[in-house]
Amino acid sequence: MREIFDRLGKYTLLRAVSLFITVVIALYITVFIANWGGELDKIRKAQIRMQQTLAITAQYASTPLPDEQFRIVLQDAIDRQYAYYGLDKPFMIRSFYYLRDAVTLNLGTAEAITSDYGSRRVMDVLTDRIPRTLLLVGTSQLLLFFVALLLALFLSRRYGSFADRLIVGLAPTSAAPGWFYGIFLILIFAAVLQVLPWGRMVEIGVPKGTWEYFFSVLKHMILPISAILMGSVFSSIYAWRTFFLMYSSEEYVELARAKGLSSQAIERRYVLRPTLPPIVTSFLLMIITVWMGMIILETVFNWPGLGQTFYRAMMMFDTPVIVGIVVIYGYLLAVTVFLLEFIYAVLEPRVRISTGGGGR
Repeated sequence: MREIFDRLGKYTLLRAVSLFITVVIALYITVFIANWGGELDKIRKAQIRMQQTLAITAQYASTPLPDEQFRIVLQDAIDRQYAYYGLDKPFMIRSFYYLRDAVTLNLGTAEAITSDYGSRRVMDVLTDRIPRTLLLVGTSQLLLFFVALLLALFLSRRYGSFADRLIVGLAPTSAAPGWFYGIFLILIFAAVLQVLPWGRMVEIGVPKGTWEYFFSVLKHMILPISAILMGSVFSSIYAWRTFFLMYSSEEYVELARAKGLSSQAIERRYVLRPTLPPIVTSFLLMIITVWMGMIILETVFNWPGLGQTFYRAMMMFDTPVIVGIVVIYGYLLAVTVFLLEFIYAVLEPRVRISTGGGGR
């Protein structure tokens, strides 16, 4: 038993280190791309120069300075701003400073976006938005997993039925992203029928009571969750139903039927259990896709989460917030992959944890 725990600890450490290195490399590439290789700094310098020119001009409007002295005062103010934002150093040097801050979650101060309480610290901004995105993604993915799993099991027992043919026909519709269906849901239920809200997370004027707040959030979640489900549920049902059909035709399943085991026991022991590893793998990979798609979906539904904040930061050239959100996404994806390794090992008995070169 002690040997097993030692191997598990070493395996956990090795996987954590390898994923951390992957995240660090991805973050550095992100820092470089987010700044367009230093081009964005040129835009920021131009903005600082313009702001300081207007500020100094307004400051000495009543007592104008001679041109030469004005240029000296202006350049001194600009240089102080460059130093404050670290723009006085070459980009390649600053990129490693950015990487260090990103890895340690020392994300600095936002340039344009603030938190709900007026703070400009990037971590405060993200702390406000993360729970909202997790609420939307977590709820939609739990619904997707159980609905798709139950319906896939149901259809595997009724191969060739009308419902089975209907799901096969609807499976290609999941090629469109959730936000695409969200636009039509907004038009139908919010604009035409006016039975559901689509913007914000709660009603204008935050409800005072706990239950009022809960039902307001629940009502605002209906359309975005429906859009996410429409973008994934039919392809998931079709794929998982195919897994069940493949395993239900195995010889050991036929042998179990010949032994007189009930259909429920056969389904639970010999069909559901061996299909769970590939199903969980495809599901978690789907979650990764959903994470990235939340940028557009939250913008479409005006949902105040990480995705909408990322879009706003891009429009405002708020580099600290852009990098901060990508850092959070990177850590979330790394945690997802890290958990996948252990969930797969628990569900698949044939997987053996190894820290050597032998693999699994």
